[in-house]
Amino acid sequence: MTPTASCPSSRARLAALLRPTGFALAATLLLAACSKPAEPAAISNAAESSYVAVARGRVDIEGGLLALAMPREGVLTSVAAHEGETVKQGQVLAALDTRPAQLAVDAAQAQLEQARAQLRLLDIKQAAAKLRAQRLTAAATAGAGDGQSADDAREASNQLGAEHDADQAAVDMAAQKLAEAKYELVQRSLRAPFDAVVVHVTAQPGASVSPSSGPLFTLLPNKPRIVRAELNESFVGAVRPGMRAEVVANDDAENGHWSARVLRVGQVYGPATLENDPQIRANARTVECVLAFDQPEQQLRIGQRVIVRFLPDGRR
Repeated sequence: MTPTASCPSSRARLAALLRPTGFALAATLLLAACSKPAEPAAISNAAESSYVAVARGRVDIEGGLLALAMPREGVLTSVAAHEGETVKQGQVLAALDTRPAQLAVDAAQAQLEQARAQLRLLDIKQAAAKLRAQRLTAAATAGAGDGQSADDAREASNQLGAEHDADQAAVDMAAQKLAEAKYELVQRSLRAPFDAVVVHVTAQPGASVSPSSGPLFTLLPNKPRIVRAELNESFVGAVRPGMRAEVVANDDAENGHWSARVLRVGQVYGPATLENDPQIRANARTVECVLAFDQPEQQLRIGQRVIVRFLPDGRR
């Protein structure tokens, strides 16, 4: 009976010995599980430490998109450019009815021709008056003519000279009016100021437009892409012109990495417009930093969000 009684006692002692071991094992597993998420954070900190600064940015061009309005009021007779098309400098995008402006040009041209004809006639009269005055003066000097007649001839020649100056001024005025009429004729057409891609069109034939009615065309100029990064005030002192940088797409795709350099760092603080968190956006102060790509990156779209990582000196 004694051995039978001792068996439960042995089991109790064994359970008592294993209980602390189980607690220790559970604690070990719990600590191991809690320590795993710290590894990516350490890697992230190590990666960030290899950059001088990191900032949000967006792709843009110098001057931004160009919005064009019709410079004169009228009715559109034609729209020659459409969205997605590439236009050349000087190419007509849209035109108003040009008949009134063309009539003004024709009238100014006629006035100019009339003024020129009047000037040519006066030149003939002035030449004849000068010749008559010279002959009468020579005759009066030789005693064969009347001195008063010579004086009258010279006076008449001088008057024609003054009329010539007045008619020359009339010719110049008529030429100026013709230039103004031609300028107004040109203003009846809207032309591309440089090579560009048509991004947006709000014009259609038959519509009444004016300079105050808003832009008819939005153009993307054929200029190199740049990045406008919002540099946090804590990083402003670490970034300077000429510094190398790495531009990364927001999705961090393999083909979304581009090398760039800092063109300039702004002198004015402003709000963080590219921050997603509204609370951070309201409190953060940033300085605009403009970067240029080392190679033309025309595949990047205007307004595309990117991340800019500024490299320390010596890194490429």
